[in-house]
Amino acid sequence: MRNRYTGLDRLVRALHQSSQALAGSMVLIFLSQSAFAFGPPSSAPKKEASPQLVWLDTDIGDDIDDAFALGLILRSPELKMLGISTAFRDTEARARLVDRFLAATGNSSIPVTAGVHTKVDEQMSQRAYAEQSPARTHADGVAALLTAIRQHPGQITLIAIGPLFNVGASIDRDLATFKKLKRVVLMGGSIDRGYDGAKGERRPADAEWNILNDPRGAAKLFASGVPIFVMPLDSTQVHLENVDRTALFNARNSLTTQIDLLYREWSENSPSHAIRPTLFDPVAAAYTFRPDLCPMEPMRIEVDAKGFTRKVPGAANAQVCLKSNEAAFLKLLEERLKQSGK
Repeated sequence: MRNRYTGLDRLVRALHQSSQALAGSMVLIFLSQSAFAFGPPSSAPKKEASPQLVWLDTDIGDDIDDAFALGLILRSPELKMLGISTAFRDTEARARLVDRFLAATGNSSIPVTAGVHTKVDEQMSQRAYAEQSPARTHADGVAALLTAIRQHPGQITLIAIGPLFNVGASIDRDLATFKKLKRVVLMGGSIDRGYDGAKGERRPADAEWNILNDPRGAAKLFASGVPIFVMPLDSTQVHLENVDRTALFNARNSLTTQIDLLYREWSENSPSHAIRPTLFDPVAAAYTFRPDLCPMEPMRIEVDAKGFTRKVPGAANAQVCLKSNEAAFLKLLEERLKQSGK
């Protein structure tokens, strides 16, 4: 009997195998079509999100770190700068400096505005650079910032790296509009670590420069209810050593050439002819698109009349970074600034 049905058995098995192959083919066709219906697999590169909209408020022209921060923002495709407002003392001179910087780097389409003018009692270290740009009257920086917020409610990150006169004025002028910022990324304050000593020794908390020069504006910001991400002295005292600075300026692209010119003026007009920049402000700029470089923790911050930012009990009104990844930040800064192009 076994021999009688051998041929039949073979036929049944062949038909079974054919049906399995056909089913497998149908599954492959379905999966192929599903790839078009449901998108590529998770391992495929994801389309980049739209750049973040940012507004820069800066006291560029005194310390050199603002120039590095501006350069980093311009070289970061993750960010789209809607405008720049200058802050503190002679804001028109600072705006002229920014005009020249942007024109020389191919970014003159970015609006430059002058913020609240305060008493000028000190020479800008980089005034000579600014005065080589044609004088003109700049638009009101506070009004321009508020207009941008109205046009893009809930979308703008304000990068504040100077004394907070423009921020305080914006809050006074139109708090409802100011509260429509997406967030404020602030270089300012001192929680546990003050300015390092001359020999690099760590010191206790200080009244940090940006807060010290306008503690009332800072207090208004921390009470505004806007999300605030703070890079204080604790996490921003990152030094650019001479060998790294030389390598950076040797790139000789349009951006590093302008920063080099500003650096030379800063060095010549600084006490003791400083040669090693401390990159406070670029750390804040980098955080906007690389938050991993400066992990945050929630805190409640109060600002006193002497410009101290104190951690106090209560519900958090800010996120604060107390330690940054300095090596990764310096690598990012070097790579971005050395890029050719605009």
